[in-house]
Amino acid sequence: MSRLSPTNAVPTPARVGLIGFGCVGQGLYNILQQHPEAGFTVTRIAVKNPTKLRPLPANRFEFHADDLLDDPELDLLVEVIDDADEAFRLVGAALRRGRRVATANKAMVARHLPELLELQRDFGGTLLYEAAVCGSIPVIRTIDSYFAQEPLRSVSGIFNGSSNYVLTRMREDGSDYTEALAEAQAQGFAETDPTLDMAAFDPRSKAVILAAHVCGLLLNPDDVLNLGIEHVSSADIRYAAARGQKIKVVATVQLLPGGGATVYVTPQLVPADSPLYAVEREYNGVLVEGEFAGQHFWQGRGAGGHPTGSAVLADLVALRQGSRYTYAKLDASAAVATPADLGLEVYIRNASADLLAALDLAPTSATAHDSAAEYTSGYTRLSQLHQFRDVLRAAGAFVVRTGRVRPVTQPETASLEAVFETE
Repeated sequence: MSRLSPTNAVPTPARVGLIGFGCVGQGLYNILQQHPEAGFTVTRIAVKNPTKLRPLPANRFEFHADDLLDDPELDLLVEVIDDADEAFRLVGAALRRGRRVATANKAMVARHLPELLELQRDFGGTLLYEAAVCGSIPVIRTIDSYFAQEPLRSVSGIFNGSSNYVLTRMREDGSDYTEALAEAQAQGFAETDPTLDMAAFDPRSKAVILAAHVCGLLLNPDDVLNLGIEHVSSADIRYAAARGQKIKVVATVQLLPGGGATVYVTPQLVPADSPLYAVEREYNGVLVEGEFAGQHFWQGRGAGGHPTGSAVLADLVALRQGSRYTYAKLDASAAVATPADLGLEVYIRNASADLLAALDLAPTSATAHDSAAEYTSGYTRLSQLHQFRDVLRAAGAFVVRTGRVRPVTQPETASLEAVFETE
């Protein structure tokens, strides 16, 4: 709630407690310093490591984040640390105190959204997390408000800038995966341990979060398929290019005809007529298909201190105004659910005959050979890909969706396939 100065009636800036001062925390701090007219001032900053060098005087930092939770002088709290478990402990404690909190921790929100919803209901606090999904693109608030009452057929897109950067570099200069990843790390687009990004755990968290707003589906992230690009090769890039396509890591929240929905994240062959085709480097792109509004496409920077910090700032403004997510499509009694199954056509390289048999692959083309690889195309079930996900990774197999899907309980027909086309 804004306070008025007794002398000039100008609103006093809202006082912010910042937990974490890494890339996003520094980005937010810089934005607020450059734009004081936004009406926020960071008065306390809590960090974990007292010996780490930081770009502010040492006396600006403290080392007990719990102290910020109990400070009645702080109007708003921002959590931007990289430890999902500690983030949940801190955010949960803040919500139990009825605090207003913004977070950028997508892994924490995806893993604990049912508990976070319950804490908000029971104690009256507010949690916003626009910065947790697609950086600077305002996808959550737009879906939660603008599309609150309109049925959505699907939301899909490129939700991870690090893997998209690697794929762009492999295609542009013919470098292999290792070289492109090293460049992404040197540019600050990929972590020293790139697993969360390259193995698609990061976009999986974002898809799980969006599912609650798109179709009211609360999911355990472990139940959602995520396949990444750890084993992508130049042969795969050539395969796509020869067909006028590009490989992108695409996350999909898909509502199914007749009811139900499913969520999955895999590499996909994207054709030139898809808006995602032109999304390159560290950018993200989101496709929203509304029943009445038709297709919408949003593109923006998906990572970095300032782009993500801008999303945190948007949440601070919303919190100051008393805004909350509506979760209009979430049944109050909804339990954590399992996503529906689906038939997916895939291209698989470097998979043994036994592994293809285990996937019950129904070939749509014969096994073919590239000068550097052998691959097979066919339909398999989403549930089977999920079941054998770790086996595929251990075998060094690379899996790409073609974009064609079909229901697993009905025979394939041209009309149904058209309904299910997502790109």
